[in-house]
Amino acid sequence: MRVSDSWKDYELIDCSDGERLERWGNIILIRPDPQIIWSTGKKNPLWRKAHARYHRNNKGGGSWEMYKKVPDSWSINFNNLVFNIKPMGFKHTGVFPEQAVNWEWMQNKIKEVNRPLKVLNLFGYTGCATLACMEAGATVCHVDASKGMVSWAKENSVSSRLADRPVRWLVDDCLKFVQREVRRGNKYDGIVMDPPSYGRGPNGEVWKIEEKLYSLIELCIQVLTDNPTFFILNSYTTGLSPAVMEYLLNVQLKSNFGGKVTSDEIGLRVTETNLSLPCGSTVIWEK
Repeated sequence: MRVSDSWKDYELIDCSDGERLERWGNIILIRPDPQIIWSTGKKNPLWRKAHARYHRNNKGGGSWEMYKKVPDSWSINFNNLVFNIKPMGFKHTGVFPEQAVNWEWMQNKIKEVNRPLKVLNLFGYTGCATLACMEAGATVCHVDASKGMVSWAKENSVSSRLADRPVRWLVDDCLKFVQREVRRGNKYDGIVMDPPSYGRGPNGEVWKIEEKLYSLIELCIQVLTDNPTFFILNSYTTGLSPAVMEYLLNVQLKSNFGGKVTSDEIGLRVTETNLSLPCGSTVIWEK
């Protein structure tokens, strides 16, 4: 497992009984995580001193229960980047902290190549990966179907003092956008994507990862340069294991460009136990 352990402003303090105890800056939150099937007693006193707890309901949604005053928004730092945290209606905060291991990998790769790179970030969410690539010197095209998420990403770029860097912020259906990029002949040196299991585009387009992922990657191959640098695919979909994703990129990218493909779970260190909580999967093709 590749563990994101460079954080100072985020900490996974403990996890038990289907919940995470987390520190976001100086705010303590408790959020559900269905894969936490163990019960370890919740002995840490911060379980009883949290600012807020997210409760799921039986209809698939949920709500925050506030124990203390929580600001509508606050900021945390990751190295030179600044992210604005906002408790959202479906337990999220705007940052997936386990992804930091991939942000650092991309930054190192971009700097190592030592030439101008264009990176395409599909399903870009609040822009953490986009900002990491921008900070390392790449020109980025950030695409997400949610206008609110793209606006949030722009806010993060301002907070990180990167708003003057070369970037395109686009509210669009990712599949349709790549189809148009193929027709326009636009090319990218690197692609990162974090597709949802299920979602809808800005005009109601339905996305189901099992049905659309293979064809999306086929399209993305057509917008890569002749000498691409990397392709990163993230997934939180239960049935899409690291081995399945590794096979997918081997047959689609390695056969076209050579290079190598690696895959693994990504996770977070739990302070209370010094064990690692798996939080998703990543497969990387690199030249």
